Amino acid sequence: MDLNYTPEQIAFRHEVRAWLDANVPVTPLQSFDTAEGFAQHRQWEQTLAQGNWGMVTWPKEYGGRGCNLIEWLIFEEEYYRAQAPLRVNQNGIFLLGPTLMEYGTPEQKARFLTRMASGDEMWAQGWSEPGAGSDMAAIRSKAIRDGDEYVINGQKVWSTRAVFADWVFCIFRTDADSERHHGLSFVLVPLDAPGITVRPIPQLNGLPGFAEIFFDDVRVPVANRLGEEGQGWNIAMATAGFERGLMLRSPARFQETAKRLVALYRAHANDILDLSVEDAVVKSFMDAEAYALSTYQTASRLMKGGKIGSEASVNKIFWSELDQHMHETAMRILASNAELLPDAKTETDTGHWMDGFLFAQSGPIYAGTNEIQRNIIAERLLGMPRK
Repeated sequence: MDLNYTPEQIAFRHEVRAWLDANVPVTPLQSFDTAEGFAQHRQWEQTLAQGNWGMVTWPKEYGGRGCNLIEWLIFEEEYYRAQAPLRVNQNGIFLLGPTLMEYGTPEQKARFLTRMASGDEMWAQGWSEPGAGSDMAAIRSKAIRDGDEYVINGQKVWSTRAVFADWVFCIFRTDADSERHHGLSFVLVPLDAPGITVRPIPQLNGLPGFAEIFFDDVRVPVANRLGEEGQGWNIAMATAGFERGLMLRSPARFQETAKRLVALYRAHANDILDLSVEDAVVKSFMDAEAYALSTYQTASRLMKGGKIGSEASVNKIFWSELDQHMHETAMRILASNAELLPDAKTETDTGHWMDGFLFAQSGPIYAGTNEIQRNIIAERLLGMPRK
C-alpha cells in the first residue's frame, strides 16, 4: 500500500473541499429523529445529489462519480472536516446500495439506486425481531409466495429510520419449514404498503430513532426479492460485511472525534487532576489513526479484487469500542458537567459529548453485538463449525 497521494487524488481532495465549503449548511440541522429534521436531512441528501456527491463510488448512471475506494476515503475525510450533516440515508447508500450493486438485477439497480443517491427514497433496515436480535438465523417472520407476490406476516424491531423512511430491506423466511440460516430471502418492502404498521420506539432522549414494524398479510412483488430465493443469509452477510467492515463507519468519523477530544482536553486541562485522562486522550488519537490506516489497507486490497472476510467482525469490535472509549474519555474530562443536556438553541461541548455518549453506548450492540462478532471470528479463524 502506497501511503502517498497521487496528483489526481490531491486534485480530487481540493474539488471536494471547495464544494463542501460552498454548500454545507451554516446552521446545524435539527435531529433526523424528528419529522422536521428528517425533512432537512432529506433536502441535504438532494443537495449532495445535485453535485453527484450522493455516493461517489457508484457509477455515474446511478448518480455517483465512479470513484474508487481511496477517493471515497478522501471524500469522507473532507466531509467530516467540513462538519457536514450526518447521512440520514446511510442504511440505503452504505448498506443496501453496495449489496444491490453485487446482487441486484439491472432492473433493480435502475429502479432503486438513483432514487437512493438522490434522497428521493429513504431506507430503513428490518432485520432484528423479538427473540432474534443479532442472531438473524432465528428470524421467524415469513414471506410465503403466492403467484408473483409474497404474502408477508411477522414483526421487525429496532428498525433504524423506519418512522420516517419510505422503504425497508428485510430478511424473511420464505421456506416455512426451514430452520436457522436456511430458507431465508432478502426482500425490499415499501413502508406505505397496505398491512404495514410502524410503531415508534422512543430513545432515552424521547425521540423515535427506531421503530417496530408489523406485517399483516402484506403483499410485495417477487420482483422485489434481491438474489435467489433462499439466498437471503448469504446476501445479508454481504450487507453486514459492508456495515461492519468498511462503509458504515469511515475512519474520518473517528479521526474528527479524536481531534475534538484533544481540543476538549486542552480546554479543560487545568481542571483535570487525574493524569490517566491524558493517556486516554492519546490512546484515542492513536487508535483513530490506526483504524484509518487499516481501512486504507482494506480498501487497497478490495480494489485489487480481494474480499471482506472475518476482519469485518474485527473492525466492528474495534470501531464500536473505540467510539465508546472516546466518549467515555470526554465524559471524564467534563466531570460533573458531562451529564448536562445542551440548550435547545446552542451546541456546547457538554451537549455534543452527552448526545454522542448516548449513541456510543449502543455501538457494541448494533450491527451485530460484539459477542456475536467474537463468535464469528472464532468460527472462521479457529475452524469452529456453524450450528
